[in-house]
Amino acid sequence: MSAVRSLARSSAVQALYQWQIGGKSLVEAEQVEFIQEHGKGVGDMEYFQDLLHGVQRHVAALDQTIGEFTDRPLAELDPVEQAILRLGTYELMHRPELPYRVTINECINLAKRYGATDGHKYVNGILDKVARKLRSVEVGAGGRKP
Repeated sequence: MSAVRSLARSSAVQALYQWQIGGKSLVEAEQVEFIQEHGKGVGDMEYFQDLLHGVQRHVAALDQTIGEFTDRPLAELDPVEQAILRLGTYELMHRPELPYRVTINECINLAKRYGATDGHKYVNGILDKVARKLRSVEVGAGGRKP
């Protein structure tokens, strides 16, 4: 687990949250809130941008996949958890070089840091199911790449 990748994920979750609830465009959240204010403080800038734009580009497919495993409509999820679930599902779908356990653990840590008291448990449960669907071979191999 890379510290700069962790920081990029953290920054991406904050920008996604602002995009979801603040009425800002994702580009505005990216430029104003993170690049100008934090500069290099977002960690791996290329990865940060991939997460932001990847989630935005694939949001319908991400939401459909997440929705298969939630107990309520996505619009009723806590916005922080929604941003984390979108980011985690994006990584599980589009970043196969990352072990699924890394993605889930990073998202649990983000939910503990930014989410509601037990939000990390919900995030863990949903992403575990998403991983079983999208990475069944890897999950079946105990997390080892086949």
